[in-house]
Amino acid sequence: MEAATAATAAMVWFRKGLRVHDNPALDAARRYGAGAASARRLYPVFVLDPRYLRPDPAASSPGSARAGVARIRFLLESLSDLDARLRRLGSRLLLLRARDDVADAVCAALKDWNIGKLCFESDTEPYALARDKKVTDFALASGIEVFTPVSHTLFDPAEIIKKNGGRPPLTYQSFVSIAGEPPDPIMEEYSELPPLGDTGEYELLPVPTVEELGYVDISEEEIPPFRGGETEALRRMKESLQNKEWVAKFEKPKGDPSAFLKPSTTVLSPYLKFGCLSSRYFYHCIQDVYKSVRNHTKPPVSLIGQLLWRDFFYTVSYGTPNFDRMKGNKICKQIPWSENEELFVAWRDGQTGYPWIDAIMIQLRKWGWMHHLARHSVACFLTRGDMFIHWEKGRDVFERLLIDSDWAINNGNWMWLSCSSFFYQYHRIYSPITFGKKYDPNGNYIRHFIPVLKDMPREYIYEPWTAPLSIQKKANCIIGKDYPKPVVDHETASKECKKRMGEAYASSRLDANPTKGKTLNSSRRKMPHGDQDTSNSTISKLLKRNSRAE
Repeated sequence: MEAATAATAAMVWFRKGLRVHDNPALDAARRYGAGAASARRLYPVFVLDPRYLRPDPAASSPGSARAGVARIRFLLESLSDLDARLRRLGSRLLLLRARDDVADAVCAALKDWNIGKLCFESDTEPYALARDKKVTDFALASGIEVFTPVSHTLFDPAEIIKKNGGRPPLTYQSFVSIAGEPPDPIMEEYSELPPLGDTGEYELLPVPTVEELGYVDISEEEIPPFRGGETEALRRMKESLQNKEWVAKFEKPKGDPSAFLKPSTTVLSPYLKFGCLSSRYFYHCIQDVYKSVRNHTKPPVSLIGQLLWRDFFYTVSYGTPNFDRMKGNKICKQIPWSENEELFVAWRDGQTGYPWIDAIMIQLRKWGWMHHLARHSVACFLTRGDMFIHWEKGRDVFERLLIDSDWAINNGNWMWLSCSSFFYQYHRIYSPITFGKKYDPNGNYIRHFIPVLKDMPREYIYEPWTAPLSIQKKANCIIGKDYPKPVVDHETASKECKKRMGEAYASSRLDANPTKGKTLNSSRRKMPHGDQDTSNSTISKLLKRNSRAE
């Protein structure tokens, strides 16, 4: 390859950021070598990671060891859409398959294609940091220019931490006061991209289907209703923002966790997770709506507030060693959780005998998504509410199955919901019986995801074990045979959990803790998590003071 060509060949390496709009890495790569137009070449690359995609027959549900089939399908749909959008601009996605290590595959392509500049969006997750360092070190040693802009989040987590004296802000309020306004998105729309470079002997793959990846035994009973890709992300965002009154009045706590045919949220989280939608562009579009209405809700409960929650967790996770575990994590309370594999498996597989909990876990397995209040219910039930099982166990299930599984937010929320960090009102417990009933007294959500209960009378749908045997027979659902009996007694278990949480808190008060219980455990941060004795109106009023991103 001639030197002039080498000097003007750029690679944009997609990982997240699976979009064309507001993509600083793509923008920089397309501009590289603009002074020598005849030689400019662009290599848009994505590497299939076997660590993430390889089928695992030993997994508890269809998918790989690290991702359920719903998320794998969402990723593949996102790649197909990205390829189609690049082709409309005279380019295409160069899809490579790593033999083992993604970094090795990228380094080989950089060398073989004589790349002059490498552009990729920065990432903050531990696995990504190690991978990216390997690639960056190779590129710099090879004389390749490297550009890694921050564009997955509104703000640069490292900058926020620097402004806070080298420590991540540990409350939402302190984060917001430091952050200010995010940078503007790139609003330019492209009519074309530089032509592809010569890929030599490389095998360029079409985007595979889940079946072509080896998932031949997957059930097609219920395909998730959320299709991956930038096109769908922009369509969904536009549809959500068209209702200006809804945007202006949006309050995160006021949602219906049982609404599944038409969810009561935007369901944009998976598109933000994969970067099919730019958070800065979304922020910009929401602000445009705010300018056209007289009044609107404010953070933390507003739509803007949800994007700020996302950045808050990214910043705390980036600045906290061992953020994804209890041990060695300075902001996480050290609680002596129980080990009970039988109870854990019942929770994971939707077999607890509590239909509200089981329906949520079945929706997670089938769709890879559920409403944020539904997530709160099952997370509380597993940890401090009923089972007293380690939040890391639940985190692992969510991390694998959620289509919007996000390392920073998932770990942060599990610490929050288990009262291990950020939130400490452990005596407020979601009832696995009454909480769902407030939203869906007929149990339509339960009937959809647990068909064996579809004929159970509404007065027993949340507590089918209390139905007389004659009613169970009439409903064709014998409890203990067709549907399990409750694995724990909620009233007894929740009291025991509160007692054990109280003991754990008491024993940790004198432990070395950098927050000394002041920064995080403020009397102002009283957020009831579905306490069975708390009315909807009270929940809403209290939650207005504080909310969290899902």
